[in-house]
Amino acid sequence: MTLLQATPDVGASGTPTVRLDLLGLFQHAAWPVRITIALLIVCSMLVWLIAVLKLLQLGRLRLVESDFERRTRHVNSTRDLMEVVGRGTGISPGERVISLLRARGSGAHIERLRALADRAIVDEGQNARALMWFLAFIAAASPFIGLFGTVYGIMDAFVRIGAAKTASLPVVAPAIGEALITTAIGLATAIPAVFFYNWIDRRVSDFIEELEAAASEWVALISEQSAVGLEPTIPVRPGGARLRP
Repeated sequence: MTLLQATPDVGASGTPTVRLDLLGLFQHAAWPVRITIALLIVCSMLVWLIAVLKLLQLGRLRLVESDFERRTRHVNSTRDLMEVVGRGTGISPGERVISLLRARGSGAHIERLRALADRAIVDEGQNARALMWFLAFIAAASPFIGLFGTVYGIMDAFVRIGAAKTASLPVVAPAIGEALITTAIGLATAIPAVFFYNWIDRRVSDFIEELEAAASEWVALISEQSAVGLEPTIPVRPGGARLRP
């Protein structure tokens, strides 16, 4: 097998047109190189699958969160805010944050409310970043996996040179071709993984910042209403004079 194979087409200069036979390289490669290439192809497919799933997830989260913030835009009291949450479906991150505040922050101080909101936002961020560790792993590991195939191919080339006792191109070209193709596939797998990881991470960070800003407004509203509702009343004498507490 040769790295470059001639086709029947002849160019203007009279020389045959050559092309790179990737399938032939894979079919005639050693088993470690085949396994390496197959692993990289699987990783590449997973990169695109995860990227599509994450983009769909972020699109859905932004859609439901925008609808929820639109419904709470003109809310001026905690009761109205809780009514909006009660009429919701509970699928938006904002609804889950307010539900946690309602369940565990009743009558709590504003610092406690902020801590609860931060805890809920951290959970939402972790859910939004699910599977992103896999993109980071593929981006970091794919070049080294391809490099393993390269090293093995070069070692195989030296073995063939020793067996044939010659360093002619027909002897070393197939092994070198196998070596270089694994590096190329490793880079082709890692580059999209790096791109999608950074792009999705940026979009998740923007979404979390928007959720934090909305949660700060909700915490302020709940704390103001709680302060008004919990303000101690001063008893009054029948004649109208106030009693000192």
